[in-house]
Amino acid sequence: MEPTDPAAATAARASGLEVTVTRHGPVSSLAEAAAVRGIEPRDIVKTMVVRRAADDFLFVLVPGDAEISWPKLRALLGVSRLSMPDAETAHRATGYRRGTITPFGATTAWPVIADASIAGRRVSMGSGVHGVAMSVDADAMLAALGAVVADIV
Repeated sequence: MEPTDPAAATAARASGLEVTVTRHGPVSSLAEAAAVRGIEPRDIVKTMVVRRAADDFLFVLVPGDAEISWPKLRALLGVSRLSMPDAETAHRATGYRRGTITPFGATTAWPVIADASIAGRRVSMGSGVHGVAMSVDADAMLAALGAVVADIV
C-alpha cells in the first residue's frame, strides 16, 4: 500500500481484498481507459448509481462494454420504475464524482447488484479519484460487497 492510495483502495483492502492501484491520468473513452490499463474493455467494471426511490439508491456493476438491461433489473428488484440520478445527486449519495464511483469507501453502503458476467476474473474499477483505477479479483470483490449477482445486461 502506498501512502497516497485513494480511500476507496484502503476501504477495499480493509474488506480483505488484494488491490492493485494504477495511476494513468485522464482518459476520454472506455477504449482509452482499457488501453492504458492494459486490459480489455469488458474487464473494466462500471459502477452505476441507480435510484429506487427518493434517497434510496443501489450500486449496479456492469462490464465496461455492456449496458444495464432495465427490464431485467426492474424484474430482479420487483419494481416498476428505476432511474439514474443526475451527477450532483449521485455525488451526494456516494461521495464520489461520476467516472470515479465505486462501492468501496462510499459515504453510504448502498446495496450492490452485479452482472453475472463479471465473476471469475480480475477486473479494474473506479477508485474514487479521476485518472486512478484499482484492480481486484472479481469473485472476492463480489463476496466482500455482498453483491446480488444476476444477469442484468
